[in-house]
Amino acid sequence: MPPRRPPFDPRAILAALERNYVDSVLIGGLAQVLRGADHVTGGVDICPSFAAGNLERLTRAVADLGARRLDGAPLEVTDKALGSEAVLSLATSAGALQIIGSPAGAPKGYVDLRRAATKEHLGQGIQPLVASVGDLARMAAALDRDQDLARLSQLRRIMELEADREQTLSTPTPAARRPTRTSAQRGRRAAR
Repeated sequence: MPPRRPPFDPRAILAALERNYVDSVLIGGLAQVLRGADHVTGGVDICPSFAAGNLERLTRAVADLGARRLDGAPLEVTDKALGSEAVLSLATSAGALQIIGSPAGAPKGYVDLRRAATKEHLGQGIQPLVASVGDLARMAAALDRDQDLARLSQLRRIMELEADREQTLSTPTPAARRPTRTSAQRGRRAAR
């Protein structure tokens, strides 16, 4: 009988990353869900910064989660290990965690993704940096897997809706286009 998988608790994984001050961008299925995609995900995917000290903080965070590699190899979270493996897949006490140093479609990894990513408030003080819908769509297209291509149309539709919302918010209403008079100007006009 295969080992029982722990219940998926993305908040616990994200909280461990934040408690240890890990600089990373949330990508993959959970990021897509947070951006509005309609599907179920069973893991947390992150793209960490390779800045000095960050990988040591990431090592502490995964240790807090009792992480182990799915392939049974020794767990090393180093720039060399992340550079040589496309995906570092871990099992943690809170579910699956995948660490991707250089995601498909974002060759510079964290540096590429952080530009358009935004902090999202998920409650209980958890505020991960989440990849933009455009970056998520670019990564899904670059992976060229059936599951990602199926989600791509949803991501593109979310991008269209966001663009429409931005256009609506930036277009002034007719009342806002008219110059407003100050009370002093109205008073001078009434006095004439």
